[in-house]
Amino acid sequence: MTTLLDILSDGLLAAVAGIGFGAISNPPRMALKYCGLIAALGHMTRYCMINLGGVHIVAASLAGAFVVGLLAIICAKKVKCPPETFAFPALLPMIPGIYAYKAIQAFFLALTATGEEQFNHFLYICQSNGIVCFFVILCMVVGQLVPIYIFKKVSFSATK
Repeated sequence: MTTLLDILSDGLLAAVAGIGFGAISNPPRMALKYCGLIAALGHMTRYCMINLGGVHIVAASLAGAFVVGLLAIICAKKVKCPPETFAFPALLPMIPGIYAYKAIQAFFLALTATGEEQFNHFLYICQSNGIVCFFVILCMVVGQLVPIYIFKKVSFSATK
């Protein structure tokens, strides 16, 4: 039961963030609920793959972004907006902020290190977290764009 609540709370928080990020770009009001729904389903996909399936965050982010891309195409037809209107705000809650923060923190700690061993330790942490952050973001972009290009005819005619 707690696993289900964890999944649902993850989706709810992602939906709130997706609606907030969507509101910044000033889409039609009707599109905001779809931004939240897509963000929730994409984030829940990634959450389940990481916590229940034991998949690494990079691969899970690729799958979550693919779900976001597919759902954005479906919702684009209903609201008559480009799929990117839904996909980009839905992806923003999946940005790995903790990895970026730890990479920057380790970088500054490496600059202030007093010995070579300490410097190498912090530089390793910076590189490790930075690489994970970079590849998560790269996979999110690729995962979101692949459905749009697979279903090119549907996604580029959504506004007509």
